[in-house]
Amino acid sequence: MSKQELDNPVKIGSLKKESPSRYEYDGMIKSARRGLADAQNPTIETDSQFDLAYEAAHKFALAALRREGYRSENRITVFQTLVHTLATDKADLQILLKAHNERNLAAYEGRVDIDRKLLADLVGATKRLQSAVGRLSPPK
Repeated sequence: MSKQELDNPVKIGSLKKESPSRYEYDGMIKSARRGLADAQNPTIETDSQFDLAYEAAHKFALAALRREGYRSENRITVFQTLVHTLATDKADLQILLKAHNERNLAAYEGRVDIDRKLLADLVGATKRLQSAVGRLSPPK
């Protein structure tokens, strides 16, 4: 996705331009890595693993978006923009969107029945997102 394509969501208010921050980027990456590692710990409850994997995916995606000089408060926008920006698998976007919906059910309706397949898919998508973000050079 080009800068021009990233500027289009700015025009409608779903993205904001903001100078990249190396400190912020590094902190998000460090936190996302730790969360992804913890999400794979089988001694942690499934709903906690899911929360950790989801938050890690969001932090990796947000770090990459911030690297480009943009910010969004909307998690779906972050996921959609980064999947296009990083040219990652469109199936991963579907996994992230499904995980987002499940996260909302848990956060706002108290649902804690996490599908183990969705958890495994989310961890896989988050690992691929980590790999894609890892190929980027950090902001200056």
